[in-house]
Amino acid sequence: MRRVSVNHLLGLAAAALLATACTTDPGGSSSATPAAPVSTGGEVTGTVTFLLPNTTTTRFVEHDAPAFVAAMKELAPGVTVNVQNAEGKSDLQLNQAQTAINAGTKAIILAAADPSLSGAVLRLAADSNVPVIGYEHEALDGPLYTQVIFDPYKVGQAQGEYFAQHLPQAADGKVTIGRIYGNNGDNYTTKDLDGQNDKMKPLIDSGQVEVACEDYATGWDPAAAQQLAEQCLTRTQNNLDAIVAMNDGTASGAIAALAGQNLAGRIPVYGGQDANLDALKFILQGRQASTVFKNYAVEGETAAKVTMAAISGQAPPADLVNGTFDNHAVQAPAAYLDVQSVDASNMQTVVDAGLYTKEQLCEGISGVAFCGA
Repeated sequence: MRRVSVNHLLGLAAAALLATACTTDPGGSSSATPAAPVSTGGEVTGTVTFLLPNTTTTRFVEHDAPAFVAAMKELAPGVTVNVQNAEGKSDLQLNQAQTAINAGTKAIILAAADPSLSGAVLRLAADSNVPVIGYEHEALDGPLYTQVIFDPYKVGQAQGEYFAQHLPQAADGKVTIGRIYGNNGDNYTTKDLDGQNDKMKPLIDSGQVEVACEDYATGWDPAAAQQLAEQCLTRTQNNLDAIVAMNDGTASGAIAALAGQNLAGRIPVYGGQDANLDALKFILQGRQASTVFKNYAVEGETAAKVTMAAISGQAPPADLVNGTFDNHAVQAPAAYLDVQSVDASNMQTVVDAGLYTKEQLCEGISGVAFCGA
């Protein structure tokens, strides 16, 4: 594997600062080198490119891109944000990166279509001295300016803790579950699973919880998750007490499988993340137990501030960097963001954050306390 230095990535004297930007683990106290104030205002011009991974995970189109564009407009009205979507195809994303570089983009914000193949984009950008900011999906195997991400381990912990605190009823006292993970091989999937197991493994080891089926949903695809859930229901003859899915898309696939057996709402689905509108409605309807809420406005603003530092030749902002991310080629400074579990009892959280209005959440739903029943 070819390794390219961070100095080559930036091609700037400020790259020396990057090497010492942070030396802590996620959640630890930062020893980051103080960065100069991020440049703002009309003096900064040009284009930055936001490469989205797909449309199947709806948050990227509905929330992440608009949040980042709004934050960049606030920080640097003279900078244009070029948003491209790879539709789940790594080769298309690589072509989009090449086109952006040829057009003179000042930075690439990369939500990798497939993290395991993202190194091609990183090395391509490094060859042209274009800094890359990894966004949510890990950017692996190449030079990386900074990774901005909702900590997947904390996501998994939140999912596992919610499940442990809200165990479903089981006729024989042993809770039998199916588990549906994200894309096999994704670092996000691995870290999320580690976090889940931190809270769930004691229950499994004690025999209180039994895992009847477990598998990975290729590409985090809801259709793949539905097929896995259908297979699990067939294998267990519908004798499941719960399904734990890794995000809202895979949860929706599981719910579709349950609906096919008239079991939606009777067998709860745990472990969602992203707080998609459909998922929040499923929660209010009793079909999904919970989700992990990520404040996209915070992530978009964080990524915008990091991007401004990158194109201004500065180290990543010290007040944002709180850990390091090993992407197999470099130890990149990272901004790990916190998450929060949301269910019907604290649904107001997403309203207060401006994610959705109460009217959007309650449209078509009746008989629910949150919606005024």
